[in-house]
Amino acid sequence: MGLKNLKLKEEYRSDVDDIVAEFFFPCLSNCIEYDRCVNFLSVQSLATISMAFDNFNSGKAKLRMITGQRYKTEDLNIFTKLFSKKFTKSFDDKFIKNSKIQNLQNIVNNGQIELKIAIPRSERIADAFSERIGIFTDEEGEHVAFTGTSKESFSTQTRDFESVDVFTSWNDKTRVERKIKDFENLWQNKTKYVEVLDFMYAEKNNLLKYSSKWVTEI
Repeated sequence: MGLKNLKLKEEYRSDVDDIVAEFFFPCLSNCIEYDRCVNFLSVQSLATISMAFDNFNSGKAKLRMITGQRYKTEDLNIFTKLFSKKFTKSFDDKFIKNSKIQNLQNIVNNGQIELKIAIPRSERIADAFSERIGIFTDEEGEHVAFTGTSKESFSTQTRDFESVDVFTSWNDKTRVERKIKDFENLWQNKTKYVEVLDFMYAEKNNLLKYSSKWVTEI
């Protein structure tokens, strides 16, 4: 079943909808590519995406993610190991005892996940990168784009109060195409006021900000 077969709403809001169960997971399970801009990212949330993204198991799916430069220290340590060429087999058990995270590493090693960092490079940007867009693409070439939700938080117990606006390629082609272009410009580092860099380049050049206090857990 493709994205067009899903019964999607134009808006999901925390007071009336389960945004994860009703929107994110159905779209993840019916697409082969997910492009996402998000301000915060945790290892656990990325692992959850990979588990919900059923097509990852067939080797077809692709996830491209752009995040801000702020990470929790523990997440940054694991991301560095996940994306470093020095770690291409498996983690020592003392680092990861979670099968979800091990599955995530296998997917990263297979080249199905790419992570880039967006860093403000202008006086006009007061704080950090925090654009909130996402695009799902299925095998038929249909797209579902959305705006809203500040981080990938898939907890079933605690979540932010938020809303998500949804646009589809079969009902709102122009707006979807604009979101796709916006993401591609970011991905190719063609967007004014921000510089988009490969995660490992940013890490090796000390461009990431990290703390034990960033609120990035799901």
